[in-house]
Amino acid sequence: MREVIATKDAPQAIGPYSQAIRANGFVFVSGQVAIDPATQQVIGGGVAEQTDRVLKNLTAILTAAGSSLEKVVRSTVFLKNMGDFAAMNEVYGRYFGSSPPARSTVEAARLPKDVQVEIDVIALA
Repeated sequence: MREVIATKDAPQAIGPYSQAIRANGFVFVSGQVAIDPATQQVIGGGVAEQTDRVLKNLTAILTAAGSSLEKVVRSTVFLKNMGDFAAMNEVYGRYFGSSPPARSTVEAARLPKDVQVEIDVIALA
């Protein structure tokens, strides 16, 4: 069984994809960028501020799916510049406590809306 997850507490999809899909005991959340759901605009600031907004968006989607950041088992972080790794990682670490998920971090040549960071996650439902 496959269920589409959508919430107004996170940015609306900007293409033909769902915010998340719940299936077989997992929640697969599409990559989130630093868009404020109230304005649907990219927030200002550096990679730390953008990472914080991304993780708030992920939290809202996971909550709508009946899950949470504590149930995330896998994440992928896409950075515009790997030189921003430490700043991103400091904020990321505040959201994921003593049992963080498995993670990959990669530098991407270009991200949607020219943001500095994008993160997707897979969580237990």
